[in-house]
Amino acid sequence: MGIRPSTWFRVGAVAVAATGVMAVGGVIAYRVLAPAETVTVATTAYPAAPAAQPGVIGSLPAAPLIVDGRLRIYAATRQVRADGPVDARTQRTPYWSYRRWPQELLGVVAAGTTVVGRWSDGDIVALDARTGKVVWRAAGKPPKESGYEGGSTGADTVYGPQGLYTSGSTVLVRDAAQLRALDIATGRELWHIPMTDCREGGFTTAGGRFVTTDACGGTPAVEFYDVATGQPRGRWAPPQAGASPSLAATLKVEPVACAPAQSACTALRTLDATGSRGWLLGEPDATGRTPVTAAAALDPPGAVLAGDVGVGYVGGDVVARSLRGGGEVWRWRGDGTSKLLGAQPGSVHLLSENCDLVTLDPATGREKSRFLLAYGREGVDWQPGLVRTGDGFVAVERLVKPESPDADEADEYFGALPVILART
Repeated sequence: MGIRPSTWFRVGAVAVAATGVMAVGGVIAYRVLAPAETVTVATTAYPAAPAAQPGVIGSLPAAPLIVDGRLRIYAATRQVRADGPVDARTQRTPYWSYRRWPQELLGVVAAGTTVVGRWSDGDIVALDARTGKVVWRAAGKPPKESGYEGGSTGADTVYGPQGLYTSGSTVLVRDAAQLRALDIATGRELWHIPMTDCREGGFTTAGGRFVTTDACGGTPAVEFYDVATGQPRGRWAPPQAGASPSLAATLKVEPVACAPAQSACTALRTLDATGSRGWLLGEPDATGRTPVTAAAALDPPGAVLAGDVGVGYVGGDVVARSLRGGGEVWRWRGDGTSKLLGAQPGSVHLLSENCDLVTLDPATGREKSRFLLAYGREGVDWQPGLVRTGDGFVAVERLVKPESPDADEADEYFGALPVILART
């Protein structure tokens, strides 16, 4: 895997420091670089909405977060930047950019036309996606993990930032000690509550709840908090029929069917002594509790929610099963090597054995589109890394296909433009 930009910076910083030291009359003089913030605002018209038809758009050096259907937002070690239009075949000169030094970028989320970044000094900075101007900033405490972890593509930083979530007009920020809610329009703190490390994970639901797993001792359980107030709104644990008490003390929870940043999720999957089980998350009832309903169609690891079905693997086939009754609705037959990339409203996306991007109708299994997922004369000897599906697009981070499962090259990027973007 290539050296991260942050590593390059640290090497460079040593060189700068070395050249900035001078011996003058026996006194050592140092040149100290002050912290800096550079805002380069938009100077051209707001990009138009995309008009691309199904097919490959192009290859990019970084993973795009699509905002307002018009911009692509990218993350780097010390920078958030945007380009457009969304269907541009290459990465363009930034439409706007925002850079801080020496702070590193930890995560990026967006709601409407507001882009919010979390930085290593604890600051939260919101930008207007239409102009690149700073809208507000809120101070915070540096989190435990205080370095950029997005690699060369920034995919982790824009698709799965740690401790940063959205829910409607609220952005939630979590560190080792607390969870706090900020108004996404103004940055005003709405509330904060203690939240220790033993409350594991975190995501928001489409019904306005923040969810975490209480593993602080005793029998673990899923906890729900009201995003509007921060108040607890109940606990839930999957039935443990037949499990011994020692085995029942382990519970892992995976959010399912989420927007970026593990937000607005509509389902979850639990892994415990009874195995892997899927559950639908309903809208809160009159008492404020979130209904949790078993959905066997989401039991298999990797199964995705698409409309009224759960889609997963049965043998070498991709099979859709009803969320309510569990019965088979349709089956897509492959050779057993296809990969389920994800789903979005009206579409299920597969990567075939021939590297075709196949899009299916989740209601019928009918093939809506199929094309080779390669730009120009690019090769197809790669495997998918992080994938983002949404807004009618599919973005895939491509990794070198290892010669063996234990090979070091399993995390190497596929070429200088490892992210491929397609319209479906």
